[in-house]
Amino acid sequence: MEWREYLLEFGGALGFVLAYAVLFLLAKQLNDLLSPYKLIEELAVKDNPAVGIALTGYLLASALVFVGPLLGPTGDYLTDLLSVAGYALLGLVFINISRWVLDKFIFHHFCNWEALIDDQNVGMGAVRFGVYVATGLVAAGSVNGNGGGVITALVFFVLGQGALLLFTRIYDLTTSYKLHEEIEKGNVAAGVAFGGTVLALGIIIGKAASGSFVSWEDNLIDFVSTTLTGIIVLQVV
Repeated sequence: MEWREYLLEFGGALGFVLAYAVLFLLAKQLNDLLSPYKLIEELAVKDNPAVGIALTGYLLASALVFVGPLLGPTGDYLTDLLSVAGYALLGLVFINISRWVLDKFIFHHFCNWEALIDDQNVGMGAVRFGVYVATGLVAAGSVNGNGGGVITALVFFVLGQGALLLFTRIYDLTTSYKLHEEIEKGNVAAGVAFGGTVLALGIIIGKAASGSFVSWEDNLIDFVSTTLTGIIVLQVV
């Protein structure tokens, strides 16, 4: 009878693999729909590294929002599959919201898409990579754990995005150069430095947002204290 157990385990794992394949294809379709370029043309014809780097971050983030709920508490198979798929879709929405936040609130002094497509600005590609992955980590943390729901996931994601925006302002004020100007000029080092630092903060915020929901008071205190500590430590480092 042992082979039947192996077969059931394989079938169960295959269900989650197929769910992620669907999520991956949906993530790509959303990227094509919301981006003012043709992906194949940018990668295969123009050999645009900036778009390639940004796309890698976006797709990696889509994987993170699938893994977040997958590592949460388990129940019966069908409930787990539907829960993971549902929260992964919510996380994908969060990632695409971050695209708008990036363009409107972080780098709003110039056209991000023009820098990415026309200028093939690798610095901007690195920034988008870092912001996408950081958002994926925050989203994964927001949908991970027991006792919460869509509302708690939404609240902690919004708080996480707010923390990323706050950190961006602090980062720009404490560096010896103007971040917007350097990214617009195509400074790869500045883009990688900022993208990597934001990604590091995303790890901290994702951890702060994850875990079981106990109460608004307890979870919010834990989230704020962990996030502020992370921001201070990263600035000191």
